[in-house]
Amino acid sequence: MSNRHRAGLVGLVLLAGLPAVLEPTMALTFAGAYFFGVYAMSWDVVSGYTGQISFGHGLFFGVGGYTSALLNAGYGLDPVLSIPVGVLLAAVAGIIIGVPALRLRGPYLSLVTLVAPLILVQLFIYRSDIFNGEQGISPAKVDALLGLSTFGDEYMFYYIALALFVFVLALLWTITRSDAGAVFTAIREDEDTVSASGLNPAKFKIMAFVLSAAVGGLAGAMIVHTPSGNASPSTLLAITVNVEVIIAAILGGMGTIVGAAIGGVLLILLQNQLLNVDLVVPLLDTPISEMDFLVFAIITLILLFAFPGGLIRWAFGLTGMFKERVFGGEGGGPEVATDGGAESEANTPLEQVYENYTDDLRAMFGGDDDER
Repeated sequence: MSNRHRAGLVGLVLLAGLPAVLEPTMALTFAGAYFFGVYAMSWDVVSGYTGQISFGHGLFFGVGGYTSALLNAGYGLDPVLSIPVGVLLAAVAGIIIGVPALRLRGPYLSLVTLVAPLILVQLFIYRSDIFNGEQGISPAKVDALLGLSTFGDEYMFYYIALALFVFVLALLWTITRSDAGAVFTAIREDEDTVSASGLNPAKFKIMAFVLSAAVGGLAGAMIVHTPSGNASPSTLLAITVNVEVIIAAILGGMGTIVGAAIGGVLLILLQNQLLNVDLVVPLLDTPISEMDFLVFAIITLILLFAFPGGLIRWAFGLTGMFKERVFGGEGGGPEVATDGGAESEANTPLEQVYENYTDDLRAMFGGDDDER
């Protein structure tokens, strides 16, 4: 077992024991952070690995959440049954978005994914008789997971969210380190080469879309049955939800799954801490808690500049440098890579996606391949 795997196991053990020192309200905050970590991992599967950038991943989050909440509040279906239905419909939405996407690449695909959740929001508002418009489905009408109570069962919500977080992390980690995950990575690096090798990139892109949609739908379906979330456009389908998941994955380490998971959790915890800061910004004479999103955006921007490869790559790189100095070069371990092996000379996943994306943009606006 490598040192990074040992570090991961120690981290999970610490998270399991964390409720011993947490207040009940903070336990609920962590539960919401774990659900967002699952959502961030779902984005990383399709965008971090295959390079198919989704700007509207909240679509799957919303489909899963609304489906489960509607079936529970409107038809009395127990969350144990309504959640799998939400996951199934989110996967169907992944097919609906993914199949047409086979004909689209780069910015064109991103535009499709960006518009899709906007259409869904308008549909929810137009059919307010079913979806209750912008207010969404009242949390009071939606049953909590396993009949838990909002007050008194905060730690149970914590452990349910942590269990889901660990399960999805293990599942996606295994898939992305399999042969299918290697093909996902190869598609991001050079889709034409994958085709030339006799593999069908379309099949693997559909697989990534459906897997990503199902996991995103699972996060949405679970969170509406906890005090951390509710089925409303502002919670599940807002533009900020789509942007934050991209920031979380890039901040943690795009194309690693583990980085996206950590980034998602840290992002929610950071937002929560900013809401509780009483300091007043001198020139603006405004408490930080009232301009938390602006401060959050600035902090995030600084972190992205400071750690362009993501926090997890920076952490392992720092550990490798430390061991190299201590052990004289014998302990300097390899940097974390997408496939779990050593970092190659190639660019990071973010750099690869950026280069492919800018190439597609140049082609979109009439750029000359020869000049590039």
